[in-house]
Amino acid sequence: MAQLYYRYASMNAGKSIEIIKIAHNYEEQGKRVLLFTSGLDDRYGQGYIASRVGLKRKAHTFNSETSIIEIIQQETDGNLPKVYCILIDEGQFLTRKQVQELTQIVDYMDIPVIVYGLKNDFSNNLFEGSEALLIYADKIEEIKTICWFCNKKATMVLRVVDGKPVYVGEQIMIGGNDSYIPVCRRCYGSPSLPSLKEAAEKE
Repeated sequence: MAQLYYRYASMNAGKSIEIIKIAHNYEEQGKRVLLFTSGLDDRYGQGYIASRVGLKRKAHTFNSETSIIEIIQQETDGNLPKVYCILIDEGQFLTRKQVQELTQIVDYMDIPVIVYGLKNDFSNNLFEGSEALLIYADKIEEIKTICWFCNKKATMVLRVVDGKPVYVGEQIMIGGNDSYIPVCRRCYGSPSLPSLKEAAEKE
């Protein structure tokens, strides 16, 4: 039976490269997969899943109005090869309705769906997509990475503007290492300020 997987992590944990790797493993066996990513993040080009190590894959894009189930229905037309898996990056930007569509794809079309994304934003509030995934996913897994200021596990995301931590503002602001740093709970509240700018500039 197919299942809905939610794999969450802080920034810089290798979520995108994991999606590219899974897609490659399926396709190496001649099995078709469909990839999705948010249209909000176009840092590497519209409709691409890209890893910081340089790997890049074309993907369908979604926004708040996208019906993912309609796309899947079109892509599973009888004249097309079977879809063995659906992989979604930036799952925090899904709407609750879209997550519910994913459950229908799993339950009634028997296609496994694996979603990667952040859990909490820079103010430590859940995104709409991550909250819905925590409710509806069959399996929830954490991908671990370490804090940029110490050796503890990173569980939060620190937003940085002009080398200084920011704790209030709009929930969505697209950015990379220049804007967001993975941190542990202790360093989130009191980051190592002398090395903050250096951490933000890391590639």
